[in-house]
Amino acid sequence: MERSNRMSPGVRVGHWTAPSGASGCTAILPPSGNVSSYDLRGSSPGSREIATLDPDRQRTEVHGILLTGGSAFGLAAADGVVRWLEEHDVGFKTPIATIPIVPAAVIFDLGAGDRDSRPGPDAGYAASETATEERIQTGRVGAGTGATAGKWAGREYFVPGGLGIAVARDGELAVHALAVANPFGDVVAEDGSVLAGSTSPDPAMRPPPAEPRVAWNTILAVVTTEATLGRGDVRFLAARASDGITQAVRPAHTRYDGDIAFAVAIPPDGDGAGIGELDRLAVLATSATSAAIRAAVAV
Repeated sequence: MERSNRMSPGVRVGHWTAPSGASGCTAILPPSGNVSSYDLRGSSPGSREIATLDPDRQRTEVHGILLTGGSAFGLAAADGVVRWLEEHDVGFKTPIATIPIVPAAVIFDLGAGDRDSRPGPDAGYAASETATEERIQTGRVGAGTGATAGKWAGREYFVPGGLGIAVARDGELAVHALAVANPFGDVVAEDGSVLAGSTSPDPAMRPPPAEPRVAWNTILAVVTTEATLGRGDVRFLAARASDGITQAVRPAHTRYDGDIAFAVAIPPDGDGAGIGELDRLAVLATSATSAAIRAAVAV
């Protein structure tokens, strides 16, 4: 596992960060012909158009994925990604129009109370306009700008979260992961030590405040790989990405988190990994996701 500043070949990533530094959004633009799915573990999710990625739906190709701050308000940024893709003739071709499919998921980062920080359509468009394959920014940028971690003892004890990218390899196989770390729990290292956690003077893990005011939390992740996989297999890969959240966050997938992991299989040029390699890819998806979460909070 290693930190990275890029995703799988052909996958472009762009950010918009609010001038106030309180929120932002991130657009992930995969190449055509992909097969995509998702896994939802959190009890308090915020999302748009993810049902189109269920294995029993007609189509599972996406033209963009938006990760955003701003809670439900931030989902409006997906309109900007759709507009940018339509202008570039990217989407599902119909006799009437080219229709981009852009699932979106949000974190809650409204604690700053700055209405102007909420990502909207123009923010999603700007993130798409800056999307690149190389030297993708990480840290307190894009959807990770307003992220925080370690809120299990109360929001007054949180620490900064962020956005990270990592890659896990096994011979010729590689899975890249991008994660936005905004968890209720602490982000922990492989040995269990806390990397980014509550600053509460009582370090013992204990139940959250008796009446959590709102679900302030969520891990969002996207894993990508060059592989020829079916719908159900990509859904399995997304679930293994969710396992990476469980490894890197303590506690994970709580009632106060809206954790969603997306997986995107990109058709390889020539011979490439396929369904026979799924178990190896699954291990890499878990490892890459946990590494991306840890990279998101690294100083």
